[in-house]
Amino acid sequence: MATFIISLCAILMLTTVSGLICRKAQLPEVIGQILVGILVGPSLLGVMHMSDSLSLFSDLGIIILMFLGGVGCDLQLLKKYSKAAVIIACMGVVFPVAVMGGVSLLFGFKPIPAAFIGVVFSATSVSISVAVLKEAGLLDSKEGVSILGAAVADDVIGVILLSVMCTLVNTGSVDVAGLGLILLKQVLFFVAAAVVVVWVAPALMTLAGVLKAPSGIAVMAVIICLAMAWASNLAGLSYAVGAFFAGIAVSNSDYAEDADRYIEPVGDTLFVPVFFVGIGLQTTGVDDTKMIVFIAIMTVLGVITKVVGCGLGGRMAGFGGASALMIGAGMVPRGEMALITAQIGFNEHVLGSEYYSTIIFIISLVTLVAPLLLKLTIRKVPGVGAAAAGTAGAEQ
Repeated sequence: MATFIISLCAILMLTTVSGLICRKAQLPEVIGQILVGILVGPSLLGVMHMSDSLSLFSDLGIIILMFLGGVGCDLQLLKKYSKAAVIIACMGVVFPVAVMGGVSLLFGFKPIPAAFIGVVFSATSVSISVAVLKEAGLLDSKEGVSILGAAVADDVIGVILLSVMCTLVNTGSVDVAGLGLILLKQVLFFVAAAVVVVWVAPALMTLAGVLKAPSGIAVMAVIICLAMAWASNLAGLSYAVGAFFAGIAVSNSDYAEDADRYIEPVGDTLFVPVFFVGIGLQTTGVDDTKMIVFIAIMTVLGVITKVVGCGLGGRMAGFGGASALMIGAGMVPRGEMALITAQIGFNEHVLGSEYYSTIIFIISLVTLVAPLLLKLTIRKVPGVGAAAAGTAGAEQ
């Protein structure tokens, strides 16, 4: 416990300093937080490692961040761009699986591990983009809601692909019945989520407001958030998906602003920084020459395949060139989704220990590039870039 407390103190102190530096340099604060993790973690100084307690705080950071993303999202705009989100997600899965899986084959990986690497990099961890969009005040822009919606669809597709890969490894064939059960669970979750968004959450938030208990609105919002995060995990999806829909549910009530005002400071102060530092802590150094070349190529492809794939999907959905590029950049982060997928591949013996650390390193590098790339592309979007600049100026 003592080690955890001192580690937490160090993380909060270092991320406060890194945040100040990033604001002065006009960089997204998440870049500084990830770099803090790389600095103190196994890659460089090696004075801090990802413990179970830090991992728990990191998971809560993801949940709170995605919940706040849902609260700040325009539900009507999300409905309007739901079709676009599905197109973007599909294109953003096809490109990484085909290109990165193919390149892995060229580096000597066997077909199954190569295909699995493609699946790993098809995942999107939009919680990182949420932080950047939130900082820029663009969560409720048409580009922002398309990124959020596409990330949810991406998660569903990713779970299905992961299930196919695992059954192929274990049985040599695809378990159609098993996949059907997964799809059924996910459909039931989304039906239940719709009910919560439209009826249950607004009623519960109204009840909390009527009772006027101390912090009752915040407590009820947290209960809804954690319950939906648990339900999405039960359906085989990530906690982030449930937390995002919980945020949308709360935003559909009359108490969205109150919930955001109470919960955001706690998340940004305590849990969210641990999540971003945790990404850096899970990065390990690689000294094999062949693997260094592999890392360099796959890091570049990790960025390009999402930017091109999701950007092309955005164009197909009717977005202009600059908006499509912003959407592609917003889908670049891999983060926890890719880390979880890689961990499953390691546990299922698809990836050997010598390759697992390499994949984790690539995920971390791609994730580090993503927020900077998103900020750069935001500036190119007519109207959106000016709005973001105005928000940043107001905050400073």
